[in-house]
Amino acid sequence: MKSLGVLTSGGDAPGMNAVVRAVVRTALDKGIAAYAIYEGYQGMVDGGDRIRKMDWWSVSGMMQRGGTVIGTARCPAFRERAGRLQAARNLLACDIDRLVVIGGDGSLTGANLFRQEWPDLLAELVKNGEITEEEARHHPFLAIVGVVGSIDNDMCGTDMTVGADTALHRITETIDEITSTAASHQRTFIVEVMGRHCGYLALMGGLAGAADWILIPESPPEADDWEEAMCKALKEGRAAGRRDSIVVIAEGARDRQGKPIHSDYVKKTLEERLSLDVRVTILGHVQRGGAPSAFDRFMSTLMGHAAVEELLKADADGECYMISIRANRISRAPLMECVEKTQEVATTIAAGDYDKAMDLRGGSFKEALNTFRTLVRALPRPPEPGQKRFRLAVLNAGGPAPGMNTASRAAIRLGIDRGHIMLGVQNGYQGLIKGNIREMNWMTVAGWASMGGSELGTTRKIPDRRHFYSIARNMEREQIDGLLVIGGWDAYEATYRLYQERENFPAFNIPMICLPASIDNNLPGSELSIGADTALNSIVEVMDKVKQSAVATRRVFVVEVMGQYCGYLALMSNLAVGAEQVYLSEEGVTLKGLQRDVEDLITGFQIGRRLGLLIRNERCNPIYTADFMSALFRQEGEGMFEVRQSILGHLQQGGNPTPFDRIQATRLAARCIKFLIDRAENGQKEAAFIGLQNGQVRIQSLEDFPRVVDWGCSRPRYQWWLELLPVARLLARLGAATTDVTFPGTRK
Repeated sequence: MKSLGVLTSGGDAPGMNAVVRAVVRTALDKGIAAYAIYEGYQGMVDGGDRIRKMDWWSVSGMMQRGGTVIGTARCPAFRERAGRLQAARNLLACDIDRLVVIGGDGSLTGANLFRQEWPDLLAELVKNGEITEEEARHHPFLAIVGVVGSIDNDMCGTDMTVGADTALHRITETIDEITSTAASHQRTFIVEVMGRHCGYLALMGGLAGAADWILIPESPPEADDWEEAMCKALKEGRAAGRRDSIVVIAEGARDRQGKPIHSDYVKKTLEERLSLDVRVTILGHVQRGGAPSAFDRFMSTLMGHAAVEELLKADADGECYMISIRANRISRAPLMECVEKTQEVATTIAAGDYDKAMDLRGGSFKEALNTFRTLVRALPRPPEPGQKRFRLAVLNAGGPAPGMNTASRAAIRLGIDRGHIMLGVQNGYQGLIKGNIREMNWMTVAGWASMGGSELGTTRKIPDRRHFYSIARNMEREQIDGLLVIGGWDAYEATYRLYQERENFPAFNIPMICLPASIDNNLPGSELSIGADTALNSIVEVMDKVKQSAVATRRVFVVEVMGQYCGYLALMSNLAVGAEQVYLSEEGVTLKGLQRDVEDLITGFQIGRRLGLLIRNERCNPIYTADFMSALFRQEGEGMFEVRQSILGHLQQGGNPTPFDRIQATRLAARCIKFLIDRAENGQKEAAFIGLQNGQVRIQSLEDFPRVVDWGCSRPRYQWWLELLPVARLLARLGAATTDVTFPGTRK
C-alpha cells in the first residue's frame, strides 16, 4: 500500500480539522503512511516541508479548532499544467498516489483534472529524467476522494456539507441576539448572510430564527413590485403586535428579472416607505469562524474515516467519488456528477429558471420555504366559508427538551392557518387530568421558536386507571377532535395507555400522534429526537472547557452524561470531542475492561499525554459509578495523573434549541398537524408516532409501539448509532498509537 495525502482547499469551513484527524488516524490504523499537505494545492506545488508525514499525535487536539490547521491558499500555479507537473513530482517524492481533498466544487474539479492527467504527467517526468520508469510503474494511477467543505451547503449529492451546521449556528445565534435589541427599540434589522448561489443559510436561518422575510437566489419574490409586498407584510406584522422585524438576505439574492438585491437597497426601501428605524448587520466571515458544532465534529469524523476506506478500494478504472451524507448515513456519490449538478443550479438561477432551481434543491428545501411563508404571516388566513373547524389540542409531556416550544409554535400556527381551533394543554397529562386547557391564538406563541424549556409546561405524569375518566370528561367538555403529544418516553407511554383504553372511553377515539422530543434520543420510530442535538452541543461545549483546564496539569476526567439506558449522547459526544473511552449501557462495564483502560492511560501518560477523557452514560453500570471509576483510576494511576469527575446533570436539558432542533421540530410539527387534520376530515381514529427514518419523515401506528421497544430499558430495540462504535474506538484508542510515537523532549 502506498502513502496517502490529505489537504484542505478553497474557503475554510469548521469541521475540516475533524476530517483531517480522522483521515490520518484511520490511515495509520490501516498501516498506511499519512501526509498532511499544508496550504492546499500551493503546498503540493511547493513541496518540501509543506508535505509533512503525520503520526497519531500530530492531529491530537485539533477537533475543537475552527478553520483548518493545515491551511488553505489560492494557487494559480496549480491551474497550469506546469504547476500540476511539479505537484505530481512532489507527491511521488513521498510515495503518495492517493489523496483526500477537502474543499468546494472548484477544489474538487481541480483534483479530478489532476487525476485524469496523472499518467501523462508521470510520462513527462520520466521523459525529463525526474523520475524513473520503475517509479512510474509503481504509481500507475492517482486515487482521489472528495469531502465537501463549504458553509453554504451548496453541493448536490449530499444533504450537508462540512461547516454548514456551524455557520447556521452563528446565524441563528445572531438573529436571536438581534431580536432582543430590535424588540426593545421597535426596530427593523436586515441580516445579510453568505450564499452566493444557494439560499440554504438564509432560508434555514430565517426559519430557525423566526425571521419575518427572507430573500434567496433560488426563489425571488413573486410580485414584480416585491418591495411593496415586503413592506405590506412587515407593516401588518407591526399592526398585529410585533415589536421587531427581521429580514434575512442571502448575499446572492435577486429579483425575478435577475437584478441583485442588496441590503442597503432594502434598508432604504423600508425607511422611505414605512418610516422605520432600520439597521443592517452583514455577518460576513463570522459565519466561517469559531469552534465547529457537535454535528460538524462527529459527522466530519465519520466522513474522514469513510474517505480512507474508499481510497483502499480505488483502482485505475474506478470512478472518482465524493463522500456524502444521505439520510443521516455516510454514503458516496460520483464526484463530477455532483459537481456538474451543483454548477447547473448556478447556471439555472442565472438563466432565470427559478422553478427548476428549486427542483434541483430538492423536496425538503421547497417544503421548508412553504412552511416559512406560512409561519411568518402577520395573521392567519380566515377559515373557508362553511369549513368544518376541528378542535386540536397540543400538549408537552415527559422531561423538558429544547425544541418543544418550537414544535408547539409551529403546530399551533399551522393549525390556525388551516382554519382550525388550537388548544394548549398546560403541564402535560397532569393538565389534561385537571382540565387546564385553553384556546391559543396566533400571537400567543410569538417568540416561542427560539425559547428553551416548555411554555405550555410539562410533567412526567403517566396516567393510570384513576385518571382516565377525568381525562375523557375534559376531552369531551373541550370537544377535542385530535391530539398532538410532544415529548419523550413518558409521553409515548401515556399516549399508548390512552390508545389501549379506547373501548372503555369513547373520547379517546380520535386521531393522536406523538412527536419525539427527548435529549436522550431513546424513542422508537425516529433516528433523531428533538432536543438531542442541543444537549449534545451543550456537552461538547463543556468538554472543550474541561480539556482546556487540564493544560497545566496531568489529569484524567470522568465525565457523566445523561441518556438513561440509551448511550446516544455518550457515544456521539465521544466522537465529537475525541475522548479516549466511552462506557455505554448497551455494552455494560466490566472490571477487566476498566483494568485495561487504566493500563492504556498509564502508557499514554508515560509517553507525554497531559489529558485523559472518559465519558460514561449515566446508567452504564449501577456498581461501577463515576465515583468508583474515579477512585479506581486515581489509585491505580499511582500519582502519575490526577483524576477529576464531572457530572453534567440538567444543564444538558437547558438552553435555547439549536438550529437543527428548531428546523426538525418545525418540520415534524407540520406533518403532525397535516396528519391530524387529514384523519379528522376522513373520520379516521388512527393513533401514531412520527419520526425521521433514513432521512425521511415516517409515521407509524401506535399499535406497533410495544413491538419496537425494549420496555425494560426504555429505548428502541434498534439503535442505528451503535454502528458507529467501531469508528469511535478506532480513532480514540491508545493501543495503535503508543508504539511509534515521539513527543518533543521525550524518547521512544
